[in-house]
Amino acid sequence: MATNPIIAGYFVNWGIYARNHNVFNLVTEVHKLSHILYGFANLNPDGTVFLSDKWADLEKHFPAEQTVNGQADSWNDVGNNLYGNFKQLLLLKKQNRHLKVQLSIGGWTFSTNFAGVAATKAGRKRFVESAIELLNDLGLDGLDIDWEYPASTTDADNYVLLLRDLRAALDAYAHDKGDTAYLLTAAMPCGPQNYNLLKLDEMARLCNHLYLMCYDYAGSWDSIAGHQANLYGPNLSTHAAVSHYLSSGVPASKIVLGLPMYGRGFSNTAGIGHPFSSTPQGSWEQGVYDYKALPRSGATEHFDAELVASWSYDSATRELVTYDTPECLRRKCAYTKEMSLRGVMWWELSADHKGEHERSLLNTAWRELGGGVDRTENHVKFPGSVYENVRRGL
Repeated sequence: MATNPIIAGYFVNWGIYARNHNVFNLVTEVHKLSHILYGFANLNPDGTVFLSDKWADLEKHFPAEQTVNGQADSWNDVGNNLYGNFKQLLLLKKQNRHLKVQLSIGGWTFSTNFAGVAATKAGRKRFVESAIELLNDLGLDGLDIDWEYPASTTDADNYVLLLRDLRAALDAYAHDKGDTAYLLTAAMPCGPQNYNLLKLDEMARLCNHLYLMCYDYAGSWDSIAGHQANLYGPNLSTHAAVSHYLSSGVPASKIVLGLPMYGRGFSNTAGIGHPFSSTPQGSWEQGVYDYKALPRSGATEHFDAELVASWSYDSATRELVTYDTPECLRRKCAYTKEMSLRGVMWWELSADHKGEHERSLLNTAWRELGGGVDRTENHVKFPGSVYENVRRGL
């Protein structure tokens, strides 16, 4: 794999609320990250891409102790100015020219309108124009399309058309600015019922790289407790997905391995492969724990070296949680290098231990992959932005 791998992570706009995870929290981690995927923008039935939380994204004024540059957002600025998470991300980019920020569009919650939009020339045109407008106004480095999931070969064909239009528009935007290229990526499925429909080779040609979502192989929707992110195995597995992408014509150099920064829990179970009666309360949503909350008190961690899968189990409470331990992650990093993949990605950054914590997943991967990240320079000049402070370079 490349000497300087992609190490990417999703930053979610709802993280600034109960999770208290702000862009400021990335200051100590940014040297270990090459790409931030900002989730999520939504899309209207007519194709218009729009931000899902304008207060968090554009408007929140952060106090000095929560800003990247240590300066409080002023309430006395004149004119139309950018605040919120995107101002902080642009400040972070200016301080760290290797850090690329992409706007992720869709996701599990906001994918409803993709099929209809991608099916018409007018829908695709509106999507592309509004997405480029956001990129230009917010000072971004690219777009990440997260359609979950195309449900037919017709959807798959239209997905390619949408990506083709986006690629052309991003290249034209860069050319018109006299600028370097902008990124186009897609978050991709690891379940065969989804990836078998897709035109993977055509998608790969249009995208800079593909983020494979190598998690959620098991969860509350199942009848037995299982591994949610096993590397190998007879059924759903990361290696099976990677092998399919490679055999479909996707270059290894365009595959980024997605990893979970969370665990999925099963209650009242005898263990992996056994029935469960419900799911635990979790950290923020039913059945899902932040990685940093694991293992739960009283639980013992286990590792299956054959499957490359890890979990914790408490025999007293009969609770099982499936997640990546540092030991498991080290094996996945070795696999990433062995397969010459482009790097790794996480869902999502608020759930990790911070800094040099011995169990930090980000820190573990950064070290295992060589202690460097992709250094391709970001974009910081946006003279056509609607925001005055962005036009000035903040």
